[in-house]
Amino acid sequence: MIRPVLSLLFAASVVPPAIAATAAEPQVPLIERAKFFGNPTKVGARISPDEKWLTWIAPRDGVLNVWVAPVNDPDKARPLTAEKGRPIRGSFWSPDSKMVLFINDKGGDENFLLYGVNVVSGEQKALTPFEKTRVSIVKISRTIKDRMLVGVNNRDPRWHDVHSLDLATGKLTLVYQNDGFSGFLADDNLRLRMASKARKDGGVDYFRMNDGKASEEPLTSVGLEDVQTTIPLDFSADGKTLYWTDARGRNTAALVAQDVESGKTSIVAEDPRADIFSAMYDRKTGKPLAYAVNYLKREHVALDPRIKADLAYLTAQAKGSIDISSRSDADDKWTVTVDGVTSPSTTWLYDRKAKRLKKLFVSRPELEGAPLVQMHPHEIKSRDGMTLVSYLTLPKEADPTSSGKAVKPVPMVLLVHGGPWARDTYGYDGYHQWLANRGYAVLAVNFRGSTGFGKKFISAGDMQWGRKMHDDLLDAVNWAVAQGYTTADKVAIMGASYGGYATLAGLAFTPTSFACGVDIVGPSSLETLLQSIPPYWESIRNQFYRRMGDLNTPEGRALLKERSPLYAADKIVRPLLIGQGANDPRVNIKESDQIVDAMKAKNIPVTYVVFPDEGHGFARPANNIAFNAVTENFLSQCLGGRAEPIGDVLKASTAQVRHGAQFAPGLQEALGGTVGNGMTTDGKPAGTK
Repeated sequence: MIRPVLSLLFAASVVPPAIAATAAEPQVPLIERAKFFGNPTKVGARISPDEKWLTWIAPRDGVLNVWVAPVNDPDKARPLTAEKGRPIRGSFWSPDSKMVLFINDKGGDENFLLYGVNVVSGEQKALTPFEKTRVSIVKISRTIKDRMLVGVNNRDPRWHDVHSLDLATGKLTLVYQNDGFSGFLADDNLRLRMASKARKDGGVDYFRMNDGKASEEPLTSVGLEDVQTTIPLDFSADGKTLYWTDARGRNTAALVAQDVESGKTSIVAEDPRADIFSAMYDRKTGKPLAYAVNYLKREHVALDPRIKADLAYLTAQAKGSIDISSRSDADDKWTVTVDGVTSPSTTWLYDRKAKRLKKLFVSRPELEGAPLVQMHPHEIKSRDGMTLVSYLTLPKEADPTSSGKAVKPVPMVLLVHGGPWARDTYGYDGYHQWLANRGYAVLAVNFRGSTGFGKKFISAGDMQWGRKMHDDLLDAVNWAVAQGYTTADKVAIMGASYGGYATLAGLAFTPTSFACGVDIVGPSSLETLLQSIPPYWESIRNQFYRRMGDLNTPEGRALLKERSPLYAADKIVRPLLIGQGANDPRVNIKESDQIVDAMKAKNIPVTYVVFPDEGHGFARPANNIAFNAVTENFLSQCLGGRAEPIGDVLKASTAQVRHGAQFAPGLQEALGGTVGNGMTTDGKPAGTK
């Protein structure tokens, strides 16, 4: 699963006395935005399967790269990769511990390729050296060390052919030529055992595979209502048991064991509040040892007494939520990351035998001791009685004791998550902390359609883009006003992807509900969005049609048009800032171009910032910092909060302000009369007329 527009017409009103700060109130120090959105110092620790090495992601010459160190001497770390442009955001070990693997694209095009780097020599090779190709990892075995299964769509962009990758030579050997299956599941012997195929009704059929052939009839079928909660996870080491998350016959996804020969199933664990979303398996047998569930907060539940003792120890020692990010083959050593919510995450090396934690690093040490604030979970009722799990962050001036109660109302930013089939969670969040530091309450709402709360909650969002899903957001804002956290005239809406759509919908469909909006890579037309989805999403196309509207029917097209903010752009009366990656394969740049053009045609102010080297969101810190610099100054004029001046951060980015710099406070001055990369305020190259 990630902006000003103010003319005199949209000049912000004077801040009401209930919100304005008094001179006697102490000022919380302004935290530089680069501390939130610049490169982390270190993240993503992974221990090698043989327990000899540690890797993590850290800057090298200003770009995130992979570093490696002996497990017993982390101070002897050295950079293993030398990416100059696109940051590496994650890595994982080859099963033989000889290579570190990572996946990266170019300029945000999401054509992800697989690379491997020899941990001793530093030699790097492209393991899927193809153009316009997206790799998928099919299976990494716990016992077969010299190869793995990968999927590549270089033959047909819609479907991934399965190959065996020889890790020593890089040779790819075709295992299965795929002409219609959406995914595959293999056992620990790297044998394909199951294939999934999307159905026209949005459901999925699962087929048994044997000797490289799929059965003619499906082994089992999953309907649309269960398709996002019922998923095969993994086989036991002996291949006799298949584990699922499964919501069939219940609302929330349970952890289920299925006997492969008989087909009989048994429930391993379930929780009526929320879906089980992950499990921890025995490294030798493949049997589940623990599982995780997330309702208000993440909870780890042990199924094995040995793991129960480990989780109890870690919970007692950690000051925050724990995440076990990697485990050695012997399962003697783990890397564990602790999220303290009001502090940057800390990563530790855990020795299970000795019951000892060794601190490895803090992700953002520059934020240690900073005036960060608490996040508070809430259950908000929608107008039709649904429970919306939400997260509220309050600035110190509104909640000096971190009680979760406001001593006075303050301006608020409604921060809408993307997806929409995703969710907001409890924990440290850079956007929440940044906005709270600027003086805003921040509210994140799991509206209907969000995942994690059972299939009924997901299905309640079907065909409800811009309607009941939006009503949930409005209901949450009304709740915040009623609770005294904010006032109705000082609420902004902001988000990326679906959150960007929600921003456009909020300003177009409910024009006076929000004081302003910030849209990042949000679709403006649901028709053109579905027409331009990338080819590798072919298998889930019918799910989009069933949950959003069917492009193939007149009724579906009418619904999609009705729910598209583009066709109500002339109703927008509040300031709008739009950010877009030029190479976005999910939400094509046309989505932003066309609503900007519609607003320009009606002389409605809008500011439009494009990054030519980004895709669906802004991966390069310089670009993210630049856009957020414009954003916080925009919000300052709209809501009356604080802002760090834009300064010279745009010069380090690739930002092109293609329209409306004059509507964004400080933007023209920051660009020195041109609008990024030689672009003038009307989007033409500098020097042209």
